[in-house]
Amino acid sequence: MQLFNPWHDLALANFAVNYTPPASAVKMAEDLAVLPVWYGGGDSVIAEGEANRAFVDATRKMLPISHELISFGEIALHRGEEIIPWGWNPALRKKILTLGAVDQQIPAMDDLKRLREYANRQNAVQLLRELKAGEARFCGESHLFIRLEDLLYFLQTTPSDKVLKMPLSGSGKGLIWIMENITGKQTDWCRRVLREQGAVVAEPVLRKVQDFAMEFYLQEGGVRFAGYSLFHAAASGAYTGNELLSDRRIEEKLSAYISISLLHQLREILLERLAGYVPLYTGYAGIDMMVCETAEGYRIQPCVEINMRMNMGMVARIFHDRYMEPGAEGKFVVDYFNKPENTLLFHQKMQRELPLRVADGKILSGYLSLTPVVADTRYTAYIVVR
Repeated sequence: MQLFNPWHDLALANFAVNYTPPASAVKMAEDLAVLPVWYGGGDSVIAEGEANRAFVDATRKMLPISHELISFGEIALHRGEEIIPWGWNPALRKKILTLGAVDQQIPAMDDLKRLREYANRQNAVQLLRELKAGEARFCGESHLFIRLEDLLYFLQTTPSDKVLKMPLSGSGKGLIWIMENITGKQTDWCRRVLREQGAVVAEPVLRKVQDFAMEFYLQEGGVRFAGYSLFHAAASGAYTGNELLSDRRIEEKLSAYISISLLHQLREILLERLAGYVPLYTGYAGIDMMVCETAEGYRIQPCVEINMRMNMGMVARIFHDRYMEPGAEGKFVVDYFNKPENTLLFHQKMQRELPLRVADGKILSGYLSLTPVVADTRYTAYIVVR
């Protein structure tokens, strides 16, 4: 059973069994509930409502979707199936147990404590340090501070703009940007994070040219490379979408700045070292990276953060390889509309202007919403193929 719970990072950071996600995250989970039909392995997907069922039935007539939808209330009827959420956390564990799941379907609390340790940004700080020590063509700095006075001294003595990060937070969230001097409000933020999470991560802001990631799948000590992700983020750091490209085309695009041999070298190093950081983890892990412009030329920041869960880059990778005609390229977008009527208007406009073309179960070109768009939809995930 697959489940899309995008509030996972927030719940893992909070780590309370009675954690309540913010309304925006709950709405995103509802609007995009059927997203796992595009990346899951053919098992059932937990998604409520007739709109989701109608969407999957209609889409199945065009594309080879084999997933069936079940409601939360039907979990107890599927006790023999593995439950695979976007990510596990104590609040989800409690919810699934109360719905009739058995212990064999869910991780123990000790497993979740270990996952929280794995997801902490302190691991990205350490891995970046190790990677830079072995290769001059890597760039970037990342520092973990446990005392406010040490953090403030770093900010005062580092001339460039800085970004501060919570050790535990969602991708693109839990960040504040320090332009020139830190403000009183930002200092209060640091005090709160130090009190609640025990540390703050601080980094100089780099001259980013391109975001990308390497995706891996781990299974208790074994690691395999699962593909590249070429993605886009807003100025705040929040994820906005992915390029739908083959791994070869992503390498070609990145080779405009850096050598493919350096990419392969980095990939091999991570295949060797990643299991040492998360030896008992099973699942996807995405390592976000950047191509940056420096005084010495273009360099790779090889470990911006490590996402210990399913991620949108992996969704895009699987979608491209599974549903698109070889050679076709496009974009995968996750968007939000303040007014739900605008979501539906946008969806209808795209359907008119970019009609979907499919042959033999593969997308040739056009627009496709990956989730249903109805009167009250605010979040949407869609693709446009050229």
